[in-house]
Amino acid sequence: MDKLAILIPAYNEEQTIEKVVKDVKEVVSAVPGSVIYVYDNNSKDNTVELAQKAGAVVRHEYAQGKGAVIRRMFREINAEAYIMIDADDTYPVEAIPDMYQKIVDKNVDMVVGDRLSSTYFEENKRPFHNIGNTLVRKLINTLFKTNIRDILTGYRAFSYRFVKTFPVLSRGFEIETEMSIHATEYRMLVENQVISYRDRPEGSESKLDTYGDGFRVIKTVINLYRGYHPFAFYSIFSLIFFLVSMILFVGRVLLPYPATNTVPNFPSLIVSMILLVLAFITFFSGSILDAIETSNKRNFELKLIECEDKKKNG
Repeated sequence: MDKLAILIPAYNEEQTIEKVVKDVKEVVSAVPGSVIYVYDNNSKDNTVELAQKAGAVVRHEYAQGKGAVIRRMFREINAEAYIMIDADDTYPVEAIPDMYQKIVDKNVDMVVGDRLSSTYFEENKRPFHNIGNTLVRKLINTLFKTNIRDILTGYRAFSYRFVKTFPVLSRGFEIETEMSIHATEYRMLVENQVISYRDRPEGSESKLDTYGDGFRVIKTVINLYRGYHPFAFYSIFSLIFFLVSMILFVGRVLLPYPATNTVPNFPSLIVSMILLVLAFITFFSGSILDAIETSNKRNFELKLIECEDKKKNG
């Protein structure tokens, strides 16, 4: 088992990968048992050759997407602590020792490299990225009642138990959102660490699709909220069905009834009753799913114990 594993996902990063690996190598030289892993994701340039030349262990993930790369990394590598950093030279490697110490000394499960509290909005030249980061941060912190200051950062440190119990479901850039919510929902210890941020060097292009990936992130947030808080999620629809049913019944059936002692709008009565049934179905569906999710969280706690035992034994 490695003491510290540096995880660098890379896709067509020949302009910066060599510098990033060399800078990281210099910083982690004081931690015996550190290994730098570069996981290439079907690069078409010289990323692999330059990473190997700089001294990294290069492995490959042929399924395209950052989520697929992280899934491979987490499955294959065993270490006491992990630090994930992007290959685009936008993050300061000088923060690695502090992030590492928080994992090993304070038993933090995830350290989040917080760009948004420092230089991100000045350095980043893509205004819609700025808006998207702020929107996603506020949405998640509101829905999940957390205080993670940079949801979409690719600079993070992880404990062994986080890595080995995190189910990677996303395939793209929404993976960071999934990590943040997973840690929050399962009450893992998360700390923010303010880091400086510098924009990509000229000629280096971001792989992030502002609109496409932004839509996928929002979709992921909604799906995770539905999964982790099913009662609250389905209660919203239950309430809507109930209110529409009552408005329709009272306005179209109950109020006109005394004048004729008959139901003047029979189709409205049928529709209101269908909506009322749907309201009860969604309410009880949310209740059942909430009980299942509570059970899942109990089982996860037992899984964490097993993970800690496995770490101690090997």
